[in-house]
Amino acid sequence: MSPWTSSVGAPQLARLLGSQHGRDAVTPLTGRRSPAYRSLADGIRLLVLEGRVPVAARLPAERELATALSVSRTTVAAAYEALRGEGFLESRRGAGSWTAVPAGNPLPTRALEPLPPEAAGSVIDLGCAAMTAPEPWLTRSFQGALEELPPYAHTHGDYPAGLPALRRAVADRYTARGVPTMPEQIMITTGAMGAVAAICRQLAGRGERVAVDSPSYANVLQLMREAGARLVPVAMAGGIGGWDLPAWRQVLRDAAPRMAYVIADFHNPTGALASEEQRRELVEAARAAGTVLVADETMSELLLDPEVELPRPLCAFDPAGSSIITVGSASKSIWAGLRIGWVRAAPDVIRSLVAARAYADLGTPVLEQLAVAWLMGSEGWDSAIAIRRAEARESRDAVVGALRRHLPDWEFAVPHGGLTLWARTGGLSGSRIAEAGERLGVRVPSGPRFGVDGAFEGYVRLPFTVRGPVAEEAATRLAEAARLVASGATAAAEVPRTYVA
Repeated sequence: MSPWTSSVGAPQLARLLGSQHGRDAVTPLTGRRSPAYRSLADGIRLLVLEGRVPVAARLPAERELATALSVSRTTVAAAYEALRGEGFLESRRGAGSWTAVPAGNPLPTRALEPLPPEAAGSVIDLGCAAMTAPEPWLTRSFQGALEELPPYAHTHGDYPAGLPALRRAVADRYTARGVPTMPEQIMITTGAMGAVAAICRQLAGRGERVAVDSPSYANVLQLMREAGARLVPVAMAGGIGGWDLPAWRQVLRDAAPRMAYVIADFHNPTGALASEEQRRELVEAARAAGTVLVADETMSELLLDPEVELPRPLCAFDPAGSSIITVGSASKSIWAGLRIGWVRAAPDVIRSLVAARAYADLGTPVLEQLAVAWLMGSEGWDSAIAIRRAEARESRDAVVGALRRHLPDWEFAVPHGGLTLWARTGGLSGSRIAEAGERLGVRVPSGPRFGVDGAFEGYVRLPFTVRGPVAEEAATRLAEAARLVASGATAAAEVPRTYVA
């Protein structure tokens, strides 16, 4: 049996290594140049740690990679030998060399998994944009759900389209936002990811082009990759200015993608808010190209600056419902542990999605649906949102202030809402900062997780999930990680200091 499960060609590996911009070939503080083999070994190791080169992937032969990189074969051979010594490469005569991880190291993934709660005392987890539940409303919602449960307990419990009560409550919220909606236009899903996965199964099969914001939400990008979609990145406008409409019009015209995935409201990761005019123009361009726009609204409730006026939903510019499919969720607005999402689309699209669901997850848990229906049917939803906004606003201001004190050369625009900040790391590798930071006890995702083909090496994403002394300590550890990366040193593998959350 082959010891490797996939392979990486020399041109592909050269392109991925090139996305790191060679920033670390010269140590910024000392001006000393790292040996070529060391830079190559470090680059491949980072690609493995980032998950951009899979574990157990066969690497190109030394001669092939040397030709693709325009370096000597001796350089590649020395880099491979260094990786073998560190446990990141295994080789066998006749089988080649393939990537590995040292014993005891977790397998890397494209996305950052949440840390288990028991690790919270020693590691500051800025990997996931998720906050604690807005009590007492979560508990009250489940108490209300239990009171409503008995009639449903006498049924089989499978509701592929969702509970009628929740479909009606979600439809009523769209209607209150100025977009008349019927329950027949709503399907309840297991979180927003369940919604996007269902849509991808319908529209983004293997080989289909899908246009995406660049950067975009890492988990959705990986979901589409695994579905076999051909991702077509479209660069965001600078700062938090929303979309680059000329770029979008060109991609829609030239690539004619079957589907486009966009985040108009407090974009993840940049925090951008698309203007009303941008929304109108993008819908018109998509309609002309025959492209279905999937609008992710999971952050839409999290407006943090009351003086900012929130534009109408993207679906408001598609009265016929032919061009827009909207995805929403209670996970960011209320609590990530409440895995309830939904799709809003034309009734015939909803029927197709519901029919296909029999081959996926059949339905969404009834009790959680009843809890969200209780929140939406009472003062609970708006009260919980008010708590969430206040906490996120406090966290945003704390994170921004700490970054400005400890990392003044990092560049970022302060978003008006959402849960994420997109920071340029002063010319340093975001991947290396993330690696050093994890050893120092602060966990952040680097920019390439949110791009296509290794883009955004010079960025990290920082969520608004900590405040007070914890935000200050997180910035202190990140500053130390940046200092280590700039000096060419590595973080000591010591147990980080505990902190009080």
